[in-house]
Amino acid sequence: MSGGLWSLFFGSFLAATLLPGGSELLLITLALRGETPLALLGVATLGNTLGGMSSWLIGYLLARRAAPMPTHPQHARALGYLRRWGALALLGSWIPLIGDPLCVAAGWLGIGPWRSLLAIASGKAARYAALLAALPGS
Repeated sequence: MSGGLWSLFFGSFLAATLLPGGSELLLITLALRGETPLALLGVATLGNTLGGMSSWLIGYLLARRAAPMPTHPQHARALGYLRRWGALALLGSWIPLIGDPLCVAAGWLGIGPWRSLLAIASGKAARYAALLAALPGS
């Protein structure tokens, strides 16, 4: 795997955690430099999905340690979406400012890891596929 793809993997992972960052610019730059779109899609999706699942794990562990219910407005909103839609709400885990709290809240509520993984990966793959499809020459 090239250095650019490794950078994309780690950038995508970090962008999906509670740390600030975005992977879209790196994805687009690598695509315009001629990296294989399928490799970009796979690497970015894998990194971003693993980052989302690390946030899910944080929520899961916090709930098991009897930490108080999150009171931040973004977290309360995320809990509401998840209570209403279940794992399907995680299709929106790619949305800036809401996606990270969604993943934490899913773990907090005990939404199953496999259903969470499938929904998170699907939403993130669709976002990266749309970005790649929008590039000239796609």
